[in-house]
Amino acid sequence: MWSIQSACSKNRQRLHSLCRYKAGKIVYLPGDGSNVTRCNMAKEPTTLHDIAKALGTSIGTVHRALHDNPGVSPKTKAKVLEAAKNLGYRPNLAARFLSSKKTLRVSINTLKGTTSFWDEVRAGIKEEATSNPLENIELEFRTYPHIGVGEEEAFEAALRENVNGLIIFPSDPAALRPYIRRASRAHIPVVCVATDAPDSGRQGIVAIDTLVSGSIAADLMGRFLLGRQGSVGITLFDMAITEHAEKYAAFESTLRSLYPHLQVLKPIEDHGTEAEAYSKSRQLFEKCKNLVGVYVTTEASMPMLNAASDTNALSGLTIITTDLFPDLVPQIRSGAVAATIYQRPRSQGTMAFRMLHRFLVGGRSGDQLRLAPHLVMRGNLDFFLRRQSRESNKDQLPQGSDAVRESNEGAGLDSGEM
Repeated sequence: MWSIQSACSKNRQRLHSLCRYKAGKIVYLPGDGSNVTRCNMAKEPTTLHDIAKALGTSIGTVHRALHDNPGVSPKTKAKVLEAAKNLGYRPNLAARFLSSKKTLRVSINTLKGTTSFWDEVRAGIKEEATSNPLENIELEFRTYPHIGVGEEEAFEAALRENVNGLIIFPSDPAALRPYIRRASRAHIPVVCVATDAPDSGRQGIVAIDTLVSGSIAADLMGRFLLGRQGSVGITLFDMAITEHAEKYAAFESTLRSLYPHLQVLKPIEDHGTEAEAYSKSRQLFEKCKNLVGVYVTTEASMPMLNAASDTNALSGLTIITTDLFPDLVPQIRSGAVAATIYQRPRSQGTMAFRMLHRFLVGGRSGDQLRLAPHLVMRGNLDFFLRRQSRESNKDQLPQGSDAVRESNEGAGLDSGEM
């Protein structure tokens, strides 16, 4: 497993750091954080001990003053409140949730998905929730079947249910922008996962580093083709999706710069539907006679591979895909797929919930996490599959609990797979 961190240094300079999080045990009501690029690094939160040390008093006195308990003089209380303000103290909302027995409710709005990608994202969210110190957490999973279908209804349903926070995949950022701003005005933090909704008021974003993904795919494509000339196809869901547009731009720019003898074709937008992906890919293979390679920027690679096989084009192509799931494994073993760029969906889910939790209990400002993708090829495939198996075995959730709710509220919504 290779961690790709520096392939797009010309395009983006970021601070790379190892992000660790200490979590406790929760009563669950129904990752891996390495190679993370973090922006807006925040200082450690001010504690009661910090205030007590600054004032030369006891932690008990500070606690009583902040919680308006008896036994503290008005003068001492005023000093404590002033020191807390100056030191930037924020109350421990986690402790308040515990003591008040309130339930922290989070809505996770994602695509249902045609592969295991979104199952892995949701598994990462649930895994992080089970290790969270908040005891009363309710996860509400709202899934929609296709890009742009049921997405707004899912968000509206979450707001109607008065959730405390949302984790969303904004496949149509323009359509969701008013909903995210509405949530922001209501002090409901929204964290985007896998793709962004810029200028919307969202609190944070967790996604793979798209410039690294696109750049490394282009460099691999050029190296694998060994000087062959011709056209290279690229497939994605929709150019309106921020991360997909960025991958295309990085791929096209890198290939044009390093391998000018290869021409990148106009991207195929399949909108996340297998039938459309197969049909458009087949048209590409039948019409483009000088096609030498294809880069699939999403997890929807099987329709393209099937179309290539059905048109007898597979053997003459260098194919680079995205992510890893059971149907893709034999394609990598056989050499039909030269490499796949793994987007670490479980880690994305883990970090998205972690980020949202920090907003809810610590009031942190906006943040961005860009995870370095992993490169999987035939040589390291078995190692990577063993790692995936270990991660999946950890994901053994309690059965029969009422706390994980699969919601299909809103038009066109399907129940998501756990």
